[in-house]
Amino acid sequence: MAGAAGPGTGPGTGPGAAGGDGDDSLYPIAVLIDELRNEDVQLRLNSIKKLSTIALALGVERTRTELLPFLTDTIYDEDEVLLALAEQLGNFTGLVGGPDFAHCLLPPLESLATVEETVVRDKAVESLRQISQEHTSVALEAHFVPLVKRLASGDWFTSRTSACGLFSVCYPRASNAVKAEIRQHFRSLCSDDTPMVRRAAASKLGEFAKVLELDSVKSEIVPLFTNLASDEQDSVRLLAVEACVSIAQLLSQEDLEALVMPILRQAAEDKSWRVRYMVADKFSELQKAVGPKITQNDLIPAFQNLLKDCEAEVRAAAAHKVKELCENLPIEGRETIIMNQILPYIKELVSDTNQHVKSALASVIMGLSTILGKENTIEHLLPLFLAQLKDECPEVRLNIISNLDCVNEVIGIRQLSQSLLPAIVELAEDAKWRVRLAIIEYMPLLAGQLGVEFFDEKLNSLCMAWLVDHVYAIREAATNNLMKLVQKFGTEWAQNTIVPKVLVMANDPNYLHRMTTLFCINALSEACGQEITTKQMLPIVLKMAGDQVANVRFNVAKSLQKIGPILDTDALQEEVKPVLQKLGQDEDMDVKYFAQEAMSVVAQRLRKLDLPVKDSDEPSAPGADKNHFLRPRGPGEDAGKVSRDRAARVASEAAVEAAQLGVGTQPRSGPAYQLCVNPRETLAHLEIVGLVHFSQSRD
Repeated sequence: MAGAAGPGTGPGTGPGAAGGDGDDSLYPIAVLIDELRNEDVQLRLNSIKKLSTIALALGVERTRTELLPFLTDTIYDEDEVLLALAEQLGNFTGLVGGPDFAHCLLPPLESLATVEETVVRDKAVESLRQISQEHTSVALEAHFVPLVKRLASGDWFTSRTSACGLFSVCYPRASNAVKAEIRQHFRSLCSDDTPMVRRAAASKLGEFAKVLELDSVKSEIVPLFTNLASDEQDSVRLLAVEACVSIAQLLSQEDLEALVMPILRQAAEDKSWRVRYMVADKFSELQKAVGPKITQNDLIPAFQNLLKDCEAEVRAAAAHKVKELCENLPIEGRETIIMNQILPYIKELVSDTNQHVKSALASVIMGLSTILGKENTIEHLLPLFLAQLKDECPEVRLNIISNLDCVNEVIGIRQLSQSLLPAIVELAEDAKWRVRLAIIEYMPLLAGQLGVEFFDEKLNSLCMAWLVDHVYAIREAATNNLMKLVQKFGTEWAQNTIVPKVLVMANDPNYLHRMTTLFCINALSEACGQEITTKQMLPIVLKMAGDQVANVRFNVAKSLQKIGPILDTDALQEEVKPVLQKLGQDEDMDVKYFAQEAMSVVAQRLRKLDLPVKDSDEPSAPGADKNHFLRPRGPGEDAGKVSRDRAARVASEAAVEAAQLGVGTQPRSGPAYQLCVNPRETLAHLEIVGLVHFSQSRD
């Protein structure tokens, strides 16, 4: 693209010439067009992303006659530029004059659909599919179908792979004669010499089948499916499995049994593990497509083989589908099928040698309890759950913990606690912090179902131990956990059980634990109410204002800001305000800043209550810079200059926005703006210069 001539550019039309001729309205457009020819890739990319702005300024006529031919002739560029161009052109119909002129966009997109880079071709095909919907039926046959034919018969495989994605969008609106030609081209691509083309055809086979007439599906698509499913390349065969789902939905049971099932049985036992993996991955969709009878006779035996496949990836994919398979079975006889034909294979996977297989199974096995009922869950599934809770792989344990609620709904909390609680308590102290985190997140639900007495006896100590965990995420989750527990068990329980233990941590030698006390107070204050907060928590917070660690002190200020709305006026006026004023004079700048923030909140609270507030109680400058205390002012720094610089920055942003909005089909009120840099100053000053409106003339 570098070095080519842009539309409307030439002698006397460059950026400098715009100002020289007195026509400032096209100056920004000239800059953008010039950037299309720039050697800098980033500048070309930026200009391509603003292509709609250029088109708006040029008008629909010049866009069709100048801009699009220019883009078509200069397709050779960096992949990221071409990708942006392909994306932009998909939304260009309105900029070239509407649906009647949509065909003008086909030449550049056709060129983009033939480039070597896959992502560019895919984006070009996506845009072509979008534009095809805007063609009339006549224009589709006159312009779009010939494009598809050219691509399908191109010399390079790149054009032929792109053509595969376009058949389904033009076929439904084509005449019968053209439909026959389209089907012929698709058949040719399905038997192409290049594997990449056959792969593209196989990936679009199901989509194409959905828009064909049923007779054509049986007579043409099924033979193509059979050939692709027997292709020498496994990458083609596995895509044929995906097409099988769409084809199966279109055929009757008799046709399915005769035409599709032999191929599917063959795929489930394919020599390539990738093909078998695809069968396992699409198993639920296949099951729904073929119906219950064929599922019972053919798919269940195939699924058993996949669960004991020699490749771990295949077993893991099949294990992921266990729950969905069982849910989709007919309710009548479902329990028998699962117990006799599925569960024995599941028991083997629980002790599989591959951790990914065990993890996949653990993520879905809990869901079987709702299908099999209480008795079967207790007798057959609970032992499997326990085994997985004790598995050496943390991912397996995590997946079991995360789905305990499924089992709880079926067997009840008492049975669950007797069977699984010892293992849960053990996991609460697991070396892997994510496992501990999963237990914490489940704790409020578990606590609400166990009841307060059982919880205090078995799990309370665990919840307090998490508050001093060495991982911050655990301490944070434990703090939120306490708030949820108070909401469940009430303020009296909190006052007697939780609050005293939390407040003791304020004297901990580790400053992180002292900070956790403040975090807990922040979380508990709202749940506990004004009385407990004022009488028990506030004195501890105020005492910690004298902590030797600055991080603790500024968290004291943040805590006072948080609990301020809960406290009564006497506490705010007599206890909180003096402490915040003292912190506002702290030697640490962060402490000063957060104390000032808190003081503003307290002052507003007192003002609402009609209490007198001195001016000194608030920061001296309303709306002061939040970084005021974080950035010391340099010696001799002019405060007025800082304000002027800030105003200049705001004005420059407004100027940029106005310049962007100045190009359009309607005149705007108010001036457009331009940014000028004065290089003579040490610091560039941004000047706002009023310009003439963009001209409405497109010439």
